[in-house]
Amino acid sequence: MSKEVEEQLLKIPILNWIVKFGKKIKIPRLEGMSLYDVLELYVIGIIKGALTSRAGGIAFSFFMAIFPFFLFILTLISYIPIDSFQGELFTFIRGVLPPKTFEAVQVVLGDIINNQYGGLLSFGFILSIFLMTNGVNAIFGGFEYSYHIKEFRNVFRTYFVSLGVSLLMSFFLIITITLTILYQVALIKINYKGWLNTDDLNLFYYGKNMLFLFMIYTLVALLFRYGTKQGKETKFFSAGAILTTVLSLFSFYLFGIYVLTFAQYNQLYGSIGTLLILMLFIWLNAIILLLGFELNASLYSLKWQNKTKKRLENI
Repeated sequence: MSKEVEEQLLKIPILNWIVKFGKKIKIPRLEGMSLYDVLELYVIGIIKGALTSRAGGIAFSFFMAIFPFFLFILTLISYIPIDSFQGELFTFIRGVLPPKTFEAVQVVLGDIINNQYGGLLSFGFILSIFLMTNGVNAIFGGFEYSYHIKEFRNVFRTYFVSLGVSLLMSFFLIITITLTILYQVALIKINYKGWLNTDDLNLFYYGKNMLFLFMIYTLVALLFRYGTKQGKETKFFSAGAILTTVLSLFSFYLFGIYVLTFAQYNQLYGSIGTLLILMLFIWLNAIILLLGFELNASLYSLKWQNKTKKRLENI
């Protein structure tokens, strides 16, 4: 790793002890690399990778892709033979969005349902696929600006992969909502048969949250797997995906408290304050997504550097 950085840290009290302690902890499957090596490369990647600027670009593109994404999902609803699917979708969106923002989103969704509920070959539906693909493509672009990324796809291949991933994300959402509905029906039948009182145990609440957690993790792992050319080395269960999922759950909870307790957007900006809250929420989660990606990229970079070093030593 960087000898200059290490030498500077060793001159600072307390930090020198942390450096020595970190170098003693070896990380499994990194061929002898220490915890300090991982953290040093991780922090360097965050500082030199212009994390907040990349998050801003992702947040803007993702914000522009949200409503086309909903248009895509709402168009597919007419082909899903489940009567309560639309209501469950709205419930799901309400649970994901920050407090005080669903009302504004609901107005737009209602307008989409009433005025833009075309078929699979309608112009609005095809345009929604194009726009939501741009959102995923922006995420992949943010990944490729990482300090650790050295290999790049061409523009056309990146966009093609973004299209496939955006469609997969849509179907994962549909599957999650469908499983939630089926799970609720199963609990109702269990209650009706008298086998178990699921309401007292809050089984629907816990089961729904577990499905939501699994969906979030799967989507994050999918983005990390196909986001860059070197992502093919990333496994489904990775340190970066776990970090992103955990931090996202904390952000949902803490951001909700912040909005309800401290934020005064509506008083200062009126109804536009709702969009500011939503944009801030997306930007925060874009940073969290990049933090998880940088961790995976740092681990990959360490493995590659160590393998290269050993190969040169054997020559």
